Parts: sequence; C-alpha cells; structure tokens
Amino acid sequence: MGKDTLARMTRDNRLIWALCVASVVIYINLYMMQGMLPLIAEQFQVSMARSALVLSVTSFTLAFSLLIYAVVSDRIGRHKPIVWSLWGLALSNILLIYVSSFEALVAVRLLQGVLLASLPAIAMAYFKEQLQPQTMLKAAAVYITANSCGGIAGRLLGGALSQYLNWQGAMWLLLAVSLLGVMLTSWLLPSASNATKHEHRARHWQFGQKSRIDLRGFLRHLQDHQMRLAYIIGGVTFMMMVNQYSFIQLRLMAEPYSWGRFQATLIFLCYSSGTIASYFSARWIIRYGQLPLFKVSLLLMLAGTLLTLMENQVAICLGFLLSSCGFFVTHSCCNSFVAMRANRHRAKATSLYLCFYYLGAAVGGPYLMWFWQHSAWQGIVAGSMLLLVAISVAVWRLGCEQRQAPLTPPLAKAHH
Repeated sequence: MGKDTLARMTRDNRLIWALCVASVVIYINLYMMQGMLPLIAEQFQVSMARSALVLSVTSFTLAFSLLIYAVVSDRIGRHKPIVWSLWGLALSNILLIYVSSFEALVAVRLLQGVLLASLPAIAMAYFKEQLQPQTMLKAAAVYITANSCGGIAGRLLGGALSQYLNWQGAMWLLLAVSLLGVMLTSWLLPSASNATKHEHRARHWQFGQKSRIDLRGFLRHLQDHQMRLAYIIGGVTFMMMVNQYSFIQLRLMAEPYSWGRFQATLIFLCYSSGTIASYFSARWIIRYGQLPLFKVSLLLMLAGTLLTLMENQVAICLGFLLSSCGFFVTHSCCNSFVAMRANRHRAKATSLYLCFYYLGAAVGGPYLMWFWQHSAWQGIVAGSMLLLVAISVAVWRLGCEQRQAPLTPPLAKAHH
C-alpha cells in the first residue's frame, strides 16, 4: 500500500469519524428537549401540549437554515461552516442555563435551530466530494447510524435529567457534553487545506454569477421529478415517525401503564432497530436497489403502527421496533439517492431533502395533535395511516419513473 493511499485512507477515516461525532452532538442538542417535555412544562408552568412547541420551532428554523448553509458552503467550502456553527451551538447552551420564561426558551431554541442546520446540510455533500463512491455509501450509512445514536442518547439523557436534576443542572451537563463533542470534532476534522479541489471551486465565481447559480441549483433539483418524490417520501415519513414518539410518551405515562418520566423515554430505545438497519443499509441498497427497500419499509411501518393499537406494552414496543427499522431504511434510501443523483449543487440537493424532512417534523406535531385530541392513540394511528397512503403513492410514482430512467445510476458502478 503506497503512502498516498494510506494518507487518503487516514484522511477519509478522520472525516467520517469527525462528522459522526458532530452528528451525535447535533442530535443530542436537537432531541434532548423531547425527553424533557414534562420538566419544561413544570419549570415554565405551561401545558404539556405547549411545551412541545420547543421541538416544532427548532425543526422549523432548522429546515429553512439548511438552504442557507447549502449556499454558504458552496461559496466558502464545507469545513468552516461546520466548525463555526458547532462552536456557536455549544456556547448557545449557556443561554439555556439562564432562561427565565418559556418565551425566552423558545427564542433560544429558534436560534439553535439555525446553528443545528449546518452539519445536516453539508455532511452528505462533503462525503460525496471527498470520498470514492463505494466509500461514500458506507460513510453515509455510518453517518445515519450516528444520527440515530445521537437521537436516542439525547432523548434518554433528557428523560434521565428531567427526573434526577433541575433545569439549571441539566443545561450545565448539556453544555459540558456539547463542548467535549465539538472539541473532538475540531481535532478529528481534516483541515480545509487537505480537502480536494471541490472544496474551493466556488470561491472563484464572480458575485453576479453566484446568485444565479444558487437559484438555478435549487430549481434544478426541484424540477427533477425523482428528486421531488424522494423529498416527499422522506418528509412525510419523518412527519409520522418522530411525532408518533412524542405522543406515545403521553399514552405510556397515562393509565393503565403509568410509566414515569424516565421510563416513558425508554421507548426511544426502539430506535435501536433503526440504528442497526442504518448500518446495513449501504450493502442492502447496492444489492437490492432503493425501490424494493422502500416497499419493504412501508410494510414494516404499516405493521408496526397497527401493532401499537394493542393494549399490551410488549406489542407497543415491538410495533415501534418495526416502525423505526422501516423509517431508518427509508431515510437511508432517500439520503443516498439524493446524494448520488446530484452530480452538481450537491449541498443544495441534500439541504432541500432535509428541508422537507424537518418541515415534516414541524408540521407533523400540529397535524397529529388534532387526531390525539379527538381519539387519543387510536386517532394517532388513523392519522398515520393517511400519511402511509401518501408515502405509498409517492413510492409507486417513483417506480413508474424508474422504468424510464435508473434510480441511481452510480450505484451500479460502485457495485462493480
């Protein structure tokens, strides 16, 4: 093995691990509040329903900030926006320690939504530009696994802290964890000078050209019918899944289950099936293709959602294990599809996908809340069935498109 090859492998591994550590930091900061909703309601004297606003506002600003970071990273490179925003996010947790009202908490979470967006917007484009196609697929699978681990850790940490610490103590611990993760990321991430030429090409564009190129980049992907379908599939799937987890906590804390605050967050361990599925998704995509996996995932989410109707804790947990597996396979397929299909304006392609993805999370809360208020968990299942029908239609349309053009042509090259 030559020195150049070894140096490239070392740089590739450092990049992958840096973005995975950063991902864990991002998703702990994003989802810790979901496990702390009872403490938030108590600390700031608001209802449980209103406390969930801290999740929706963060997802909302995160969604639109993704588009900004896509433009910024195309102009100044991938490295600086990630590092700067991560340090900003970590330090913004100081504000959470001293918030004195629910309105102030919402304002800080609005700001944090902007800072949380950099890594999700840039990571897949960074991988695509710096890694070989097959390495990129494996990196994407590991990265999404890290997303899942961060989401699980954040929610469980939030549940534990809400039961055993007060608000200030919990926020000090969040600050410490964030700073540690950001320092590790900064150390692991290869310097911008070691990036390939793709990192710097945008700097040579003239200002007048930049705005037109940015706009054409977004329009190029929105006009691609297959891209639009992938955006819809990912967004609607997340709209259902992440908000099911919010409402199942309310069900488990009520009679006849009467789970405690921390116990209710243990349902998030069901995300582990998605973590495992994400890890193997790259080889499944190469072997079977995305369309068959979309169909299998739909069946898993359908079966899992219906299982939760049973008045049995084991059945509920099994249902969420199945649904989580289906959701993460779908997310992996959408993510790899968008990254591999976008030969130009890659950051814009992935940021558009994630914009739909997190807008789904923001919209899904109010959407499923209506069903919860009218029919409790049975209503949540009914609302989820409607969303699964929408996903099925989008997958069917994507199948029709695939008969006219390959879903992701680069996969065949990567396989050989």
